[in-house]
Amino acid sequence: MKKEVPRDKYFLRSLHQEIDLYDRKLAHLNKYVDFASIADREDAEKKLLAKRAPLVAAARQLAADGVEVDPLDWPRSFRTSADICVDR
Repeated sequence: MKKEVPRDKYFLRSLHQEIDLYDRKLAHLNKYVDFASIADREDAEKKLLAKRAPLVAAARQLAADGVEVDPLDWPRSFRTSADICVDR
């Protein structure tokens, strides 16, 4: 019997950490990895985005359901420049 995963602020924080990991992987892919062709680069990027998309959907759904989260825990891709200025 599987145990139900609690969908609370700690679960949302871990989702945000995973999303941030994929954001960093995408940035690394675009900056440092050499590919034989542009199509290969796009394929690799699509694979990472496909893995990231369900995480983003789940995080947005939890936020819409009212799960509280500290803006400091948001992934960098969710932040705006105004959020960054307020944090510091």
